[in-house]
Amino acid sequence: MQARPFFVLAIVVAIWLLLPPVLKSLLRTGFHELQAPAVQTSSIIRDVQDYWTFRSYSKDELIEGIRDLSRQQADYELRLQQAEGLEREIERLERLFDLPGHEEFRYEIARVARRDMGAWWQRMIIRKGRNQGIPAGAPVVYAGGVVGKVSEVYLNTAVVDLISSQSLRLSARIEGDERPISYQGGVTPPFEPARGIAEFVPLDTRAVADDPRRVVTSGLGGVFPAGLYIGEITTLEPSADGLFQTGRVRLDDRLHSLYEVAVLVPLETGGEDSP
Repeated sequence: MQARPFFVLAIVVAIWLLLPPVLKSLLRTGFHELQAPAVQTSSIIRDVQDYWTFRSYSKDELIEGIRDLSRQQADYELRLQQAEGLEREIERLERLFDLPGHEEFRYEIARVARRDMGAWWQRMIIRKGRNQGIPAGAPVVYAGGVVGKVSEVYLNTAVVDLISSQSLRLSARIEGDERPISYQGGVTPPFEPARGIAEFVPLDTRAVADDPRRVVTSGLGGVFPAGLYIGEITTLEPSADGLFQTGRVRLDDRLHSLYEVAVLVPLETGGEDSP
């Protein structure tokens, strides 16, 4: 009798292994869609709880919060004006030198519904999916830089692999240096901040904890636009072949406490959303 649960489990595993890949995909998609309403409802309930928590604040606390938001808004408006000026300058130089324009995106703002954080994977589920035009493989960003990449898309939800996940690898570079390097999410021990790994770093590059080097996207590969912040290299050591260096990348602490993110949905030349 004690071995009966293990016998049943072995039968279930054997059946799953023998199923055709198409049927496995349909079952996995159906299971996720079945869970989606519960995940979205839980996220909405948290939003309602936050709303009533804010309602319990005193008038002085609300006034101070409004002042902080006003200061942040003024700072963002100034940065927006600077960004618009840089975009106009880029357009002028493109016309002057007859250069091709950059690939354009539209920003689809999505609420974070759930986070799945383990030692080997780091991902989140957002409350937008195929019905809102979210494609698989789309980059996901926030005010601090790269969040990750959409790995799975369902009707009204999508799964995002974070940049701290080992499954995510992308082309990067050190800020101020045009030579490309490789970035990959690293193994995150329990109760420790998420981190990544920088590979193929040139031997003449130096980085220490007190003087880290900023890592940004290179734009190679056609997924992430160039110049998005990833993290900081805090240590470097020679790789096994002795031709390059490998470094540890410290990621932003805000990455695992985000409530909203922006999905970059590519646009076609004609201005229509890509299928």
